[in-house]
Amino acid sequence: MRAAYDIAIIGTGAGGGTLAYALRDSGARILLIERGGFLPPEPENWSPTEVFDRGRYKSAETWQDAAGRPFRPGVHYFVGGNTKVFGAALPRFRREDFRTLEHEGGVSPAWPIGYDDLEPYYAEAERIYRVHGQTGEDPSEPPRSSPFPFPPVPHEAYVAELADRLRAQGLHPYSLPMGVDLRAGGRCIRCGTCDGFPCRVLAKSDADVCCVQPALASPNVELLAHAFARRLLADSTGGRVASIEVDAGGLTETIRAETVVVACGAANSAALLLRSANSSHPEGLANSSGLVGRNYMVHNNTALMAVHPTRRNPTVFQKTLAVNDYLFRGPDVPYPLGNVQLLGKLQAAMLTASQPYVPRRLLQAVAERSVDWWVMSEDLPDPDNRVTLGPNGTPRVRWRPNNLVAHRRLVQAARDMLRRAGYPFILSQRMGIETNSHQCGTLRFGLDPRQSVLDPLCRAHDLENLYVVDSSFFPSSAAQNPALTIAAQALRVAEHLQSARPAIESRSVRSA
Repeated sequence: MRAAYDIAIIGTGAGGGTLAYALRDSGARILLIERGGFLPPEPENWSPTEVFDRGRYKSAETWQDAAGRPFRPGVHYFVGGNTKVFGAALPRFRREDFRTLEHEGGVSPAWPIGYDDLEPYYAEAERIYRVHGQTGEDPSEPPRSSPFPFPPVPHEAYVAELADRLRAQGLHPYSLPMGVDLRAGGRCIRCGTCDGFPCRVLAKSDADVCCVQPALASPNVELLAHAFARRLLADSTGGRVASIEVDAGGLTETIRAETVVVACGAANSAALLLRSANSSHPEGLANSSGLVGRNYMVHNNTALMAVHPTRRNPTVFQKTLAVNDYLFRGPDVPYPLGNVQLLGKLQAAMLTASQPYVPRRLLQAVAERSVDWWVMSEDLPDPDNRVTLGPNGTPRVRWRPNNLVAHRRLVQAARDMLRRAGYPFILSQRMGIETNSHQCGTLRFGLDPRQSVLDPLCRAHDLENLYVVDSSFFPSSAAQNPALTIAAQALRVAEHLQSARPAIESRSVRSA
C-alpha cells in the first residue's frame, strides 16, 4: 500500500496528461499511472517499415470483435498515450456539433454543454499544444476569443497549387490546425515521418512532451510507469472509490487517492469500470444506468489516394490542408457528410501491410504520384455498439458501422472534387474495427443519471470521487479529430477540481 495521494490519474494521453499539467501547481499530490513507459527515441521512430509494416510501437495485445474473433487494436501504450503517434491535427469541434444534429442515418444528440462553455478551454489547449492555424478560411469555423497561437504550417508548392484548384471549384480549403513545434527556434523540421510516426526530435505536440514532462517537473507530481490498473475498489458504502489495484513489475499494488481520474481511452476505460464490479455495483462501477461500455463510436473512415500517372508529388510534409464544405451539408442532400483532410505523405512501406501482394515497386510508383486524403464521417451513437469484457478482462468490441450512406456520399464527393482537380485515378480503402484512434462514447456525460454515466464535469453520477477525462465522455463523435476537445474538457475539469480542493482537504482532515 502506497501513501495516499490527493489525485490519481490513470492514463497519460490527451486527457490524463493535460489534466496533470493543469493541476501541477495546485498543491495537490498527484500520481500518474501509465500502462507503458517512455517511447524511446531511436532511428526506428522514422522507419515506415518498422512503424507500419512491423507495428513496432503498436500494442501486441489482442481484443475481440462481436463474434469473438481476435484483432490487434490501433492502440499505443506509452507515456503520452496514442498522441505519441497521432497525426497532430488539432481542430475544434464546431458550434453545431454540440447541438442535436439530424443526419441521413439518424440523430447526433446534443451535448450537456455548449461550444461557448468549452471555448476558453479550447483557446488554452491550443496554447499548450502549440497549435498552428489560420482564422477566416473555413466558413464552418466557430467564433474564437483569440487567434491561433501560431501561424499555419505553410503549404508546400504542390499542395498550395492543389488548394488553388479546389478554390476554383467554389470550395473553401483551409489550413488544417496542426500541433507541431514551428516556433522561432522550434524543433520541427517538417519531415515526411510525422503522421502516424513517433517524433524522434520531440517536435510533435503530444501529451508527453507538452504536458506530462512539464508536470513531472513539479515536486507534487509522480509517475508510476509500466503499471496496469486492473480494477477500482469501492468503499463500504459503494459511493466512493477507495483504492486502485495496480499490476506493476509483476507485483500487485494498492493505491489510495481522494480523487480518482480514469483516462485510459474509451475502450479501456469502459473495460476498467466493468472489471471493477462489486456487490454495490454488480454490473460494473458507475453503471446504474446500464450505459457503461455502450455507444462506442470510432468514425467512419476511408483513405483516398488521388493519382496522376505522369506527375510526381514532391511534397514532404503534406498534412496541411482540409475541406469542410461537406461538413454539415452535402452537395445534393441537406444532411451532414463530414470532413476531408490531407494525410501525411504515404510511402510504399506504409502500404505493404494492407496490400501485401502488390509488388513494392508498383506501390512506390503509385505513392510517388499520389496526394493522400483521410475522409471522415460521423458514426452515430448506438447502445448496441458497445465494449464488454473478453478473455482476461480485455475489451470485446461490438461495432456495426452506421450512417454509411452519408459516408459513401462523402467519399463520392471527395472523388468528384479530386477528379475535377485533375486526378484521373482515385484509389480508396475503407478502415475497419482495428482503426480506433478516434474511439469515443462509452461513458457519455449528461444531465440525467438514467441516460448518462458522467455529469457535465465528467464526474460519475454514482461515485462522488470518480472522474473520466478521455473521449469516453463524448455523446457524439462529430466529424473532427477529437484530441483538442479531450484536452479542452480536461482543462475544464481541472479548474473544477482546483475549486473543490478546500472541500476535499476538509474531508481528509475529518477522516484522519
